[in-house]
Amino acid sequence: MAPPELKQLSAFSWEIAPRGAMRVAAVLFASRALIDAMDAKVFEQACNVATLPGIVQASYAMPDAHWGYGFPIGGVAAFDAEEGGVVSAGGVGFDISCGVRTLHTGLTVAQLEHSKTALADALFEHIPAGVGSTGALRLNDKAMDAMLAGGAQWAVAQGYGDEADLARIEEHGCMRGAVPSAVSAQAKRRQRDEMGTLGSGNHYLEVQRVAEIFDAPAAAAFGLKVDDVVVSIHCGSRGLGHQIGTEYLKDMAIAAGEYGIRLPDRELACAPIDSPLGQRYLGAMRAAINCALANRQIITHLTREVFARLVPQAHLNLLYDVSHNTCKVEEHVIDGKARRLFVHRKGATRAFGPGHRDLPPDLRPVGQPVLIGGSMGTSSYILVGTGESETRAFSSACHGAGRAMSRHAATRQWHGRDVVDDLAARGIVIRSPSLRGVAEEAPGAYKDVSAVVDAADAAGLARKVARLLPMACVKG
Repeated sequence: MAPPELKQLSAFSWEIAPRGAMRVAAVLFASRALIDAMDAKVFEQACNVATLPGIVQASYAMPDAHWGYGFPIGGVAAFDAEEGGVVSAGGVGFDISCGVRTLHTGLTVAQLEHSKTALADALFEHIPAGVGSTGALRLNDKAMDAMLAGGAQWAVAQGYGDEADLARIEEHGCMRGAVPSAVSAQAKRRQRDEMGTLGSGNHYLEVQRVAEIFDAPAAAAFGLKVDDVVVSIHCGSRGLGHQIGTEYLKDMAIAAGEYGIRLPDRELACAPIDSPLGQRYLGAMRAAINCALANRQIITHLTREVFARLVPQAHLNLLYDVSHNTCKVEEHVIDGKARRLFVHRKGATRAFGPGHRDLPPDLRPVGQPVLIGGSMGTSSYILVGTGESETRAFSSACHGAGRAMSRHAATRQWHGRDVVDDLAARGIVIRSPSLRGVAEEAPGAYKDVSAVVDAADAAGLARKVARLLPMACVKG
């Protein structure tokens, strides 16, 4: 239930004014219905984030926000190092740089429909998925450090993709400032044989059809037409990112008192950006971002191998790759002055508008593709960043539907076999190593993604371009 102090700013934005230890307001973007259905912990966590040192402008929550570890998932906050700002491992999350990339196939629904079951089988066989899944690639110490420093650029250099892919990945495929030596031996050990794997939970590889176009010029710029077939890959930094999050959360929780930081919630563990611990975490987190970028690049290569074998007329070109759980240094204009900020996006997507210098030249006139993942049986969306999104929430948007119930609650309500059969009856082929995992990720366990996307569009965070529907899904 929404707290009584929640003030409606517009049809799709709400504010909790600073109170107590809050340094700034908490601002939430959502429709009235989404606000009414939002977990009460989201309001509490957004207010807690607003108490952290050096926070700038406001603590934000996207329309898909739900209860997370410390920060709400769907939380956005920016900190200024020159004002004692902090970096928070809880503000980035455990699955560092979990994200989505979408690839064109050059195929239409009519060309693929008859072979989608064989394709789903082959993708499931070729791309490892599930808890603890391992791939064919093994990294020794030298290769591990090179991967952590180089990201997708390293993967391309190893033969997993080509240079054209890199132009369509955030940071051009490599997060600068990664420090492999700041990553523990245990984190590297967990990742040694997990490259090129989907993992579990809400991670997936989905073959989708373009069902609807909302913005014809932007869709044309993105190369999308109704009945086109695309492939979306959702995964992250696997065991390495989780281990980094676990270790630095513990270190930051212990050190917070030494830095004079009073935490309203231990899960908000953080350290000053300019402190030795803050700098070590940033180096390790950037290495994990590179791990996720390399992982999605290798999975892309494996996907291309399957398509080349089954539908050789396909050409899988990357539309874009966006990450969700990150802290990135960006320049934003605050009260007319450009400032260098450390922007945390936890379960949120960067959404740069037209003209931003970090976008590739061919996308710069229209803006950044914003990829919003669905949940096996529901729509996914492609949006585009807008000029006004800069003033809304540091050019940020939602990242998916957002959970409406816990995984445990979902398994009480659905059986995996029934979910697979129900989706098959709708023409959607599901392949997964875990029926329990399918139940945990049942489409009904998530919010209405269309309502979430509509709210993001109406709030000015990003603008709708296209709606996608699933044809086949390999679920982790």
